[in-house]
Amino acid sequence: GNMVAGTKQLPQVPETLLKKRKQNAATKVKRAESALARKKAHKTKRREIFKRAEKYVKEYRIKERDQIRLTREARKHGNFYVPAEPKVAFVMRIRGINGVHPKPRKVMQLLRLRQINNGIFLKLNKATINMLRIAEPYITWGYPNMKSIRELVYKRGHGKVDRRRIALTDNSIVEQKLGKRN
Repeated sequence: GNMVAGTKQLPQVPETLLKKRKQNAATKVKRAESALARKKAHKTKRREIFKRAEKYVKEYRIKERDQIRLTREARKHGNFYVPAEPKVAFVMRIRGINGVHPKPRKVMQLLRLRQINNGIFLKLNKATINMLRIAEPYITWGYPNMKSIRELVYKRGHGKVDRRRIALTDNSIVEQKLGKRN
């Protein structure tokens, strides 16, 4: 027993504590790595989003200039320029639910306009335009511009995610559902 007393004895640390320290160190490293990876991914994504937004702005500018140019050319040659039909409409319900005929009621159900003042964006084609004609007395609709679309979506936009109605507060919600469609 003389030898043990001579060498300095390290304080005994319980094994569970040692294990816990080791685990904590490992999780700390993992967390730091994942945070770094997230930061990097976020940076590249921001760059991509910015590029895409610029591309859209450019597209809209070109479209507007083309419209103006074609209108002017037509006027110069004494013709009329008929602009292309808009592709999207904003539809809003303006009348209540009392005494609605079954056909318009069904149409408004399909358009998700179950309450007064509900509004939706609608892709315009022959079928949807006929639906709008059927429900005409109970709804109002028109062609929104970029500004009104932006304001509506930011202020009141909701989407359906996993059968739940979720406010569109953030691009990531849209991206998760529609990211595959770019």
